[in-house]
Amino acid sequence: MEPNGHRKGNKKNYVTLQNGGLSTLNIDDELDPWTAWAYKPRTITLLLIGACLLIWASGALNPQSTPSGDLVASVKRGVWAMIAVYLAYSLLQAPSTVLIRPHPAIWRLVHGMAVIYLVALTFLLFQKRDDARQFMRYLHPDLGIELPERSYGADCRIYVPENPTNRFKNLYDTLFDEFVLAHIIGWWGKAIMIRNQPLLWVLSIGFELMELTFRHMLPNFNECWWDSIILDILICNWFGISAGMRTVRYFDGRTYEWVGISRQPNIMGKVKRTLGQFTPAHWDKDEWHPLLGPWRFIQVLTLCVIFLTVELNTFFLKFCLWIPPRNPLIVYRLVFWWLIALPTIREYNSYLQDRKPVKKVGAFCWLSLAICIVELLICIKFGHGLFPNPMPKWVVICWSCIGTVFVISLAAWSCHLHRTMRRKRD
Repeated sequence: MEPNGHRKGNKKNYVTLQNGGLSTLNIDDELDPWTAWAYKPRTITLLLIGACLLIWASGALNPQSTPSGDLVASVKRGVWAMIAVYLAYSLLQAPSTVLIRPHPAIWRLVHGMAVIYLVALTFLLFQKRDDARQFMRYLHPDLGIELPERSYGADCRIYVPENPTNRFKNLYDTLFDEFVLAHIIGWWGKAIMIRNQPLLWVLSIGFELMELTFRHMLPNFNECWWDSIILDILICNWFGISAGMRTVRYFDGRTYEWVGISRQPNIMGKVKRTLGQFTPAHWDKDEWHPLLGPWRFIQVLTLCVIFLTVELNTFFLKFCLWIPPRNPLIVYRLVFWWLIALPTIREYNSYLQDRKPVKKVGAFCWLSLAICIVELLICIKFGHGLFPNPMPKWVVICWSCIGTVFVISLAAWSCHLHRTMRRKRD
């Protein structure tokens, strides 16, 4: 596919996914004159500009003009400068990913942000729980204060006759909660990433089962039956998944013949082509095939488990670190995870479809798994003593039965395939 629609010289290659495999896309072969400047390396020039900015911000040439006395402010400025320097390095020198729109440098920047997030989580893991809670105040001034957790299952009556103003108050409050819209947008984003409707419904029902499993630990998971089944699964999840799959079908059915901005005949054409830079250069079909064999089933199931773990981490982190649901840090984390997951899913699907005898997962796959593990470790460490209620016996029995059936079925499936292959060889 042509990112810009105009062919030039041969300089730099970017790896991209096509038809389920890896292929090499020659960016400089297809550059438009209007955007060619954005793809030419100017690393030394930007290094010198960055050094000048660093001199100005740090006051290195005139230390007397730098305000002193406020140690916290100096440390904050130093930390932000350290982060900026590393992100600048990532923007220029980090490895490119499978995504090239709107520019490969954007995804190199996301890669650098993921590394910083992983390092920050590792630092947080080594702190005490109370110190970590107070440390969060440096990220947002409203944090560091214990807040009551909201419970959605305190009163599950749909009709409340004793309420004179609104007898359907419970239903009204749940339907017009701001998190309903966030729920729909979240599932739309997951559909854009995974692009497989059965797998999305497995995740949808799986998360409701996770809420049922851990409702004795988090009051936020205590939902009414009609909230969990009707509002969450049948309305919000269905609407978000349907909208997401419609978006997938739209991009899947498009003809990707990109023409450069300079070759557009009029102003409107140039504007549309500029906005089109923020859409995919081509659309890859993700072939998951979970029933291809026992090993493929485990690989796809692993993806589902990691997805559910990341979602559960959201609720446990905000409970352990005293982060209220409406705090912007929650939104930042979810948007950031979505940006990380976009190249991660592409890399993992490419890994599953790769037929090479020796292969490894991509950088974003490794980073995503590492971040998920460290987040989980923080939840385990800081959650020590916060959940006195034991897991109900019926939950333990149910999951033990499901695990036993799963292992037996997987063993039987493997034995059946082994016998079938041996018969074919004989």
